[in-house]
Amino acid sequence: MTAHERALRELYARWLDRASKAGFALCLCAFIVYAGGLLPSYLPASELPRYWGLPVSRFIALTNMPHGWGWMRFLGYGDVLNLGTVALLALVTPVCYARVLPRLFAERDWLQVALAAAQLLVLAVAASGLLAAPG
Repeated sequence: MTAHERALRELYARWLDRASKAGFALCLCAFIVYAGGLLPSYLPASELPRYWGLPVSRFIALTNMPHGWGWMRFLGYGDVLNLGTVALLALVTPVCYARVLPRLFAERDWLQVALAAAQLLVLAVAASGLLAAPG
């Protein structure tokens, strides 16, 4: 491994480490808020067992739980706040790629630029729901 490759991997690893730890801390805080009852729940915990075995479409119909990005309107509920922190945790990889991309550009490593940019594009399209099936 060259010094250049090592430096790039270490940059990615530092960002991955910090973002993962921050995401874990946020998830832990959100869980404490939820479990401690500091925010009301959209669905009371006592009702959850009756929904566990349902298909997603039936769960959404019975609970009026929003789907897609609609859940973001309900971040004031402890259980939905937990979902939000998991979604933030899912941003760790794109954040790390976005951090190394400028360095790859500066070093004119065009193959790695194309790969990182393509991965960011795929993740953005997937998160947007543009290609999601209806319903």
